[in-house]
Amino acid sequence: MRLKLDENLGQRGLDLLKQAGHDTATVVEQGLTSTPDENLIEVCRQEGRCLVTLDLDFSNPLQFRPSHYCGIAVLRLPSRPEPKDLLDAIKTLIGGLEREEIVGKLWIVQKGRIRVHQEP
Repeated sequence: MRLKLDENLGQRGLDLLKQAGHDTATVVEQGLTSTPDENLIEVCRQEGRCLVTLDLDFSNPLQFRPSHYCGIAVLRLPSRPEPKDLLDAIKTLIGGLEREEIVGKLWIVQKGRIRVHQEP
């Protein structure tokens, strides 16, 4: 799967996704830090990449219609997250990507759980 990690995700998550065989680019390495959400998701669409982010704004399917993109994965962490919580969410995402296609869907990913939003 082709993924783009938002600027709010770290190197360990990137390493896990690459080890799992995903073609993963980052907002930071592409010089897109602080890019407005609308521009970032458009870059993802043009590149054919699923956006992986902690930014809850992307969890609004009325603003960012999942069917228009190669997938949006919003990682939800506890209110006082520790580094392990982010890694657990990424591992859950990796497992989900092994079982199911994310293209055209919004996934809300928490440790051990993925809620899928797909337009009818």
